[in-house]
Amino acid sequence: MPEFSPVQVAIIGGGPAGLMAAEVLAQSGIQIDIYDAMPSPGRKFLLAGIGGLNITHSEDYEVFCSRYGDGQTQLQAMLDRLPPQALRDWVHGLGIDTFVGSSGRVFPAEMKAAPLLRAWLHRLRDAGVRLHTRHRWLGWDEDGALRMAGPSGTFILRPRATVLALGGASWTKLGSDGTWVPLLQARGVRIAPLQSANCGFEAAWSPYLREKFAGAHLKSVALMLTGRDGRQERRLGEMVVSDFGVEGSLIYAFSAKLRELINRDGKATFLLDLAPGRSAEQVLAEVSHPRGARSVSSHLKSRLGLGGVKAALLNEVLSREQMHDAAALAAAIKGLPITVHAARPLEEAISTAGGVCFESVDEHLMLRDVPGVFVAGEMLDWEAPTGGYLLNACFATGVAAGLGVKAWLDQVKAAN
Repeated sequence: MPEFSPVQVAIIGGGPAGLMAAEVLAQSGIQIDIYDAMPSPGRKFLLAGIGGLNITHSEDYEVFCSRYGDGQTQLQAMLDRLPPQALRDWVHGLGIDTFVGSSGRVFPAEMKAAPLLRAWLHRLRDAGVRLHTRHRWLGWDEDGALRMAGPSGTFILRPRATVLALGGASWTKLGSDGTWVPLLQARGVRIAPLQSANCGFEAAWSPYLREKFAGAHLKSVALMLTGRDGRQERRLGEMVVSDFGVEGSLIYAFSAKLRELINRDGKATFLLDLAPGRSAEQVLAEVSHPRGARSVSSHLKSRLGLGGVKAALLNEVLSREQMHDAAALAAAIKGLPITVHAARPLEEAISTAGGVCFESVDEHLMLRDVPGVFVAGEMLDWEAPTGGYLLNACFATGVAAGLGVKAWLDQVKAAN
């Protein structure tokens, strides 16, 4: 098998984490070669920018960090090194302005990923970083060299250090296919099972609801969920009723807790407040108001502005008797129980939960069982909701891996 000329550092994966690791190392004058399986780098990054690229979030930093849930402890030092404002400053350094949207999310001025990626790749090339597309990592050979497949066939690489930034297992057509899992497991790396994150959930809708309201947006609602730890969380937002169940940003914010409950109980039930701007007393008063000859649906539309998909959901969950019981109807408007029984498949998820357990890497993100090999991005076992949290952590872990590689190379040099 042919062998390429010596490579100082090989970065496998050309997404945000891999590119950020390359930038950190290139600033130190280290020769970097990036290998990406796709025809061009940053495919998933570009897709994320189609609807408006959420770079990070502007909320209070303490609240921001709490969005990483169980992964906060492991990510905290990395986030501290690249907090939201520092990431915005980095984007500005590429000549891309940013702004804060009404939701607190931070976007590039053009709302797209392509201009940012172009400027970034241009700067990396100017720094001497070499990019090799259509190159797939096949694992290690018996001597620990990297086995690679490219347009000209298979070959091996013997870099002084390697950064693996291969993503999770969602959006396989964009390169994140999870094929790295058995390769790392064979080297003794502990990996938490990959699961769907920031995904839709399946509900047993009636044929009528699926036919008439699939794709309908639920705006100005609040979702309440009691998690596995017994704590109830409430959040305002928007979601979508799909033919399979529910999806959208409000659902994504609760996807980790919903998935945990489903894994434990086989189902999860959350409550929807369909009139979050009104108190329970106000809703009861409006529902109890004499409706005369009007139907319940007309009455709800007139008194509370509840129509369309909101009214359909009430009819979906409540019996005819409950719809005509003012107290039961008012209670449901303020807390309509929706039960989901499964997360959508990985290939439909925005991101992935699970991955390389933090106990398998050191504080520099180097694999304990494979010295000189570092891991960054979604390959690690953490998750976060959409809204800028995902990208911020991918960038931050890329920085950490880059700095880790530099420290490792310095250590090896000193030892020799």
